Amino acid sequence: MKYRYFKYLSVFFLITLLFFSCKQKKTEEEISKKPNILVIHVDDLGYYDLSLTGSKIYQTPNIDGLAKQSVRFNNAYANYPRCVPSRYAMMTGGYPIQNGTVPDDGFEIGAISNDKNYIKHIEAAGYQTAYFGKWHLGAGASSPKGFGYNFSLAAGAAGSPISYFYPFNTPKHNWKTNKKSIVDMDSIGKEGDYLSDVLTDQVIKYIKNRDTKKPFMAMLAFYAVHQPLEAKPEDVERNKKEISQFDFGDQPEYIKEGTGRTKMRQDNPVYAGMVENMDENVGKLLKVLDDLQISDNTIVILSSDHGGLSNDGYKQRHLATSNFPLRAGKGWLYDGGLKVPLFVKWKNHFQPRDENASLVMLMDVFPTILDMTSGEKLDTDGQSFLPVLNNKEYWPERTVFWHSPNARPKNTGDTKSSAIRVGDYKLINWYEEGRTELYNIKKDPSESHNLAKEMPEKTDTLLKELDEWKANF
Repeated sequence: MKYRYFKYLSVFFLITLLFFSCKQKKTEEEISKKPNILVIHVDDLGYYDLSLTGSKIYQTPNIDGLAKQSVRFNNAYANYPRCVPSRYAMMTGGYPIQNGTVPDDGFEIGAISNDKNYIKHIEAAGYQTAYFGKWHLGAGASSPKGFGYNFSLAAGAAGSPISYFYPFNTPKHNWKTNKKSIVDMDSIGKEGDYLSDVLTDQVIKYIKNRDTKKPFMAMLAFYAVHQPLEAKPEDVERNKKEISQFDFGDQPEYIKEGTGRTKMRQDNPVYAGMVENMDENVGKLLKVLDDLQISDNTIVILSSDHGGLSNDGYKQRHLATSNFPLRAGKGWLYDGGLKVPLFVKWKNHFQPRDENASLVMLMDVFPTILDMTSGEKLDTDGQSFLPVLNNKEYWPERTVFWHSPNARPKNTGDTKSSAIRVGDYKLINWYEEGRTELYNIKKDPSESHNLAKEMPEKTDTLLKELDEWKANF
């Protein structure tokens, strides 16, 4: 009797063990089949800084090729026209305004509760995570590792490099600086190295040496094309020659805007060299995905944190680019400061096309990534645009907001303002000046015809909705 009991018990345990072993094996197989995700985020790259979107000066064949294989969002916006708040919004999936203020330089992101931390939820879905490059949201506990990434390189509190040439933390023009150093990089680089190249090589090394049993979610945040404006000599010389032969016609070099000027020509050969080097490095990343035969199962997302540096204030400065035909640039709530390229590629899953109807924000990127990796949704302002990628939804009437209290009239010519966009209409309110402008973005993408006096009811309605939104913070 005892023998039979133990026999049945042994069979039961064996079946149970096999069940859980098969279940674990199935789970591991399911995880290994999930798509890899590579996020490429460029600093200060304007919407028209690509040859695909219209630049006649900057040649970006690799990004153009990626875009042609992607869903191309032509109504994609940053949540703020400067680095720190824009990156905060992207990483947290929410508006950067908190308790009536917006994070700025020197901000530490600190701990985000687990129920709202996208990185930790993506890891819980079976992903290995890595962050390379510009973070600008603090160091230590506020670094990418402190935030939840498994691996981090060259990220911290620095908002820009001291130099793009090795040694990267040493100025090259005999000027003093209080900029923060970029951690890790001087121990990796060598004489003659260029920062964007080294960063890209490190991402490639990570992808090649990853744990192939688990999918990866890696983010490369280029420091380029942010100042200091430094490019390889051969890239500068090539662009000097090309720009000298380009006919700008009667296009003025500058026009007056705010407390300073807006640059109207893409005629800076150094900046052109930086853009084109960044494009070459994007090409290297795409090639390694092909070489490793993981391109088909890797989602690639490319974006920028806000518009290009095209404006100065009453302190005139060396400007990088022009966002024309969009108005103004970095620092401003006109579309030149907010509109960004956003391309999402997943071969055989997302149909390549121009997505012109839907309004999406950078705060939507990580909600979308989480949706793609687990189907999970967190309680944040950002929305997953996976249904848009899948051609199942369109968002033409979405309402979005901006609040810019950290104006820089000295450096970028802007003053304190807030904005709202509902469908085709966008209202900007300079709340300390009592000045309001209204534009139909679809008909007037250059924001040149102010409709505020012609459409007083629309203006009052949008202004009231904007004020109500701000009051909730």
